[in-house]
Amino acid sequence: MKINIICDDKYEAQKLTSLIFIKESKETYIASILNVVKNELVISLKDKSAHSILLKDETNVEKFADFIQSVIDKEHKLISTRILENQVEIVKE
Repeated sequence: MKINIICDDKYEAQKLTSLIFIKESKETYIASILNVVKNELVISLKDKSAHSILLKDETNVEKFADFIQSVIDKEHKLISTRILENQVEIVKE
């Protein structure tokens, strides 16, 4: 399955990509979604740190949360992420 998430800008797209997936070890680094406030997503990582990511709008926040939940629940694994300007393409199996 593949999804495109539109972030607020290119910096937010780079931040999202670096926080959710470690390519070398093929590991998902996100542990949970802590909070959603309008177009802001607050995620917790496996190292217990919390990070805020600004997406384009609330629709993209909902889309990302729905998509990533099965990865957090270990039902699916992330395969790749790719940045396209202010968008992040995420693929899971």
